[in-house]
This record gives sequence, C-alpha cells and structure tokens, in this order.
Amino acid sequence: MTLLEYRIFHTVTQQGSFARAAQALHLTPSAISHAISSMEEACGFSLFVRGKGGVSLTRSGEALYPFIRQVLSADEALNQTVDELKGVQRGKVKIGAFNSVCMTWLPQIVTTYKKKYPGVEIGINQGTYDDVINWIKTGVVDIGFLSVNCTRDLVVHPLYRDRLMCVVPRGHRTRAAGYITPEEMRQETFVVQDDATDADTQAFLAKYRIAVRASCRVQDDLSTIAMVESGFGICILPSLILGRVHGNVDAYPIEPLEYREFGIAVQNPAMMAPAVRQMCEHIEEFARERRAEEPQTNAGLEPMPWA
Repeated sequence: MTLLEYRIFHTVTQQGSFARAAQALHLTPSAISHAISSMEEACGFSLFVRGKGGVSLTRSGEALYPFIRQVLSADEALNQTVDELKGVQRGKVKIGAFNSVCMTWLPQIVTTYKKKYPGVEIGINQGTYDDVINWIKTGVVDIGFLSVNCTRDLVVHPLYRDRLMCVVPRGHRTRAAGYITPEEMRQETFVVQDDATDADTQAFLAKYRIAVRASCRVQDDLSTIAMVESGFGICILPSLILGRVHGNVDAYPIEPLEYREFGIAVQNPAMMAPAVRQMCEHIEEFARERRAEEPQTNAGLEPMPWA
C-alpha cells in the first residue's frame, strides 16, 4: 500500500463520502474508489461499508485507522524536518484541549505562535479529558492538554497549577470569612459534571471523603455555574475558568489550598515534528509566565524534560 492510499483512506474516513474526499484531494471519484479497492484487495477484507448516505468504517477499518494516522503523522514530521533543514518554516500543529484552556490560554498561545511562525497551520479540537487522550493516541491531535488526574498511560509534561474554588449562589455565607473548608462542604448539595470532564473535582471529593448529594449533572462549566446560580447546589471549579466565566454567584478559596495541575502530552516525544516541538516550547514559555503570576500555587512546579 502507498502513502497516497493512506491519505485517501484518511480523507474518506473524515469526509464520510468518496465524492467529498475526491473534492478535498482534487482527485476524481473513480481514483478514490480505485485506491480504496486496491487497499481492500491488499488487506484481504473490506475497509468501508457503502451506503446511500455515504460510507463508514468497518470494524477492521477502525482497527487500522490509528496506525494509518500514525504513518501520516510520521510523514508530516519527516517533511517538516526536511524543510527545517532547508530553512523553511511550515507544517501543521493540531492541539486538543479541555474547556478552560480553550477559553483562556489557547487564544493567546496561538496568536503569539503565529506571529513567530506564520507559515504553520494550527488546528484546535475541544473536548473532555477522555476525548483528548483518544485524540492523542489515534493521531487526531499532536499535542493534548490534560490534567495529571486523568492521563491513563500517557506521560503528561506538567505546566501549571490553578487553585480550586468553591462556587456558591450569591449571598451564600460560609462559617469563616473569605474561605470554605472541605468539612463545611459535606453538608451541601453539589452540581457535578461527568467524570471525563470533572476528574479534578472527583479527586478532591475522594481525598476528603465527601459523599456527593448531586441535584443535577451537567456537561460543561457554563451550565455548572448556571445551575449554581439557580440554587441547585454548590460546585468546585478551577480558578482559570472563573476568570472568564461569570454569573450571579460567589467563589470562595478552599482551605487548605487545593489545586488542579495540568500540562501537555504527546504520543511520541522522540518523533515530534519541528512545528510540534516549537509549539511545545512556546506553550512552556507561556506557562512559565503564568506560573510567575501565581507563585503561591505554583511553588516548586518544574516541568520535567521530554523523554
């Protein structure tokens, strides 16, 4: 099988149609069909299920897809390295991130990176921690932001700690002025998110053995704050998101200090394309500046070297 066939396979999978894949690759539909048939003949099994509405991967096709993406990523890394040696700045960088990083960090990171490397194309996928992990492993993204509480077997390069805050309806009084304790939270009803999104809150609750009485379960930070605002309960959110999302609520620091630690992960640090490596270094520089702004929470945090 050829590299062109791998690209065609990948594009058909993304587009869900031979015709749309042909348009995206500037090839004829017959060329697309021939390439897929050639791959299926070489494999000895079908890769796609054909239907009136388009095509979808067979179970065998799904099993091959991550490996084909890895081959294409390696080819992109090779081409970028050749261009770098020739003094040409180009390439693609695909980033996966959870909600708060998308809202607060990535706009600045991408803008400043593009000023330094205008020839590099940037793509961003937003999702849960589980989404980001799967995207890294299947090659959908090159770099993924993850909490250290939700990494599976990926190695996360730690970058930043942001303090966990307790968000309550406006006017809700705490026992001590200016902060709230885990003991006090045991008496409250919570608004919680799915584990894939809320791993840091789940780790906090488990640490202090707080049994959650949940009035509702939601999917994102905006909905969480809206439910708290409406009196459904309290919630725990990292301070990073609270700098951008506001509501008719109050936010109290938790004592003793608790935080979420997050960083970035890649599938294979030794095989990073030049543009991906430059982006990792750029993100590290950005995070270093943010750590300097929050010295108490980030004291002692030093990113480990890439393997």
